[in-house]
Amino acid sequence: MAYANQSEVFAMIVIQGPGALSGELSVQGAKNSALPLLAAAVLARGETVLHNCPRLSDVDTACRILEHLGCRCRWQEGSLVIENAATCCEVPQCLMREMRSSIVFLGAIVSRCGEARLCFPGGCELGPRPIDLHLEALSRLGVEIQEEGGCLSCAAPRGIQGSYIPLSFPSVGATENVMLAAACGRGTTVIENAAREPEICDLAAYLNRCGARIYGAGEGCVIIDGVEALYGCEHRVMPDRIAAATYLAAGAVTGGTVTLTGVDNTHLLPMLPPFEAAGCAVRQMGGAICLMAPPRLSGIRHLRTMPYPGFPTDAQPVVMAMAAVGQGTSVFVENIFQNRFRQAEELGRMGAKIKVEGRVAVVEGVEHLTGAQVQAGDLRGGAALAVAGLAAWGTTQITGERHIHRGYQDLAGSLRALGANIQEAP
Repeated sequence: MAYANQSEVFAMIVIQGPGALSGELSVQGAKNSALPLLAAAVLARGETVLHNCPRLSDVDTACRILEHLGCRCRWQEGSLVIENAATCCEVPQCLMREMRSSIVFLGAIVSRCGEARLCFPGGCELGPRPIDLHLEALSRLGVEIQEEGGCLSCAAPRGIQGSYIPLSFPSVGATENVMLAAACGRGTTVIENAAREPEICDLAAYLNRCGARIYGAGEGCVIIDGVEALYGCEHRVMPDRIAAATYLAAGAVTGGTVTLTGVDNTHLLPMLPPFEAAGCAVRQMGGAICLMAPPRLSGIRHLRTMPYPGFPTDAQPVVMAMAAVGQGTSVFVENIFQNRFRQAEELGRMGAKIKVEGRVAVVEGVEHLTGAQVQAGDLRGGAALAVAGLAAWGTTQITGERHIHRGYQDLAGSLRALGANIQEAP
């Protein structure tokens, strides 16, 4: 499948600021939904067509995993088509280490093939993200797991057996892996304390369209009645709520007016309070949302990341970039990832006043930021630097933009469409 990895073409993102953004932008399909959907395609016989699938480097990696397993992937008129002919049960280390979400292939492969061999996943360095919950849950389904040298050898000699699975934490990845493994298993599986994120609902909708019997997605208890087989279908990937929050933050930090179309406002509701606390007027209009920012933002006071329906950890960095120029003090408490404040030091190079102590960050808003050369250390932190660069005086150069390409389909082009002076440079 031909795909031009933009990170191989460009070396940095260059932003000339400041300047108020305005205009209308259609939001891409969700990265965090597309990846488990691609893993789910391993289970579905025949052809799957994913509409609104974002063209990202992580999607490219997932497609290369599928092709290694024996599937065929191709882009057709903006949609991704997967022809399932998977026969291989092993994912090479070079592909596993490119993204954390690669672990979601484990449940699908072991369900289809009865065995799976892969190594521990890679991705952004956000602190310890153990896959113990995944492995413990799969073992309850009858999967025998051996670990040696950072690699996993899994087998289900009696097939996937339905079971009661209580999760100690509502892990999105563990919930997805269980859903994928149990969809074609024997008997009934019950996931207690399941993740409730919209991406879970999107995965369940696809699987049910393929013939699965999954009930309760989006609630704390998910029930899966195993079926004999699944068959490919057409499915539209849900809009990316984190990308939407990023563009709202870009409008807010520049004192602009931005309208986003193709969104699901119910997904965005948990993220709106800090925008409103900062003084922005937010108007919801069916499948669109409009943000009108004041000339100077206020501090957002207090933000605590939590599993859905709480404020998502993925949106915390871009809101911190807003708070950096807000009038007053903002306090951030990160409850999901240990190293989710990596953007704070780079924002400090631009003049932000941020003090980090463990899982708490205190932001004292400054009147303006100054352009600087900064480095994106992870996907969402890179987006935060881009948001900050839009409000900074002078030139901001962001290296490590390959992280940004993992989750944003042409971030620079989207911001240019709203009036930003931003380019990707070799």
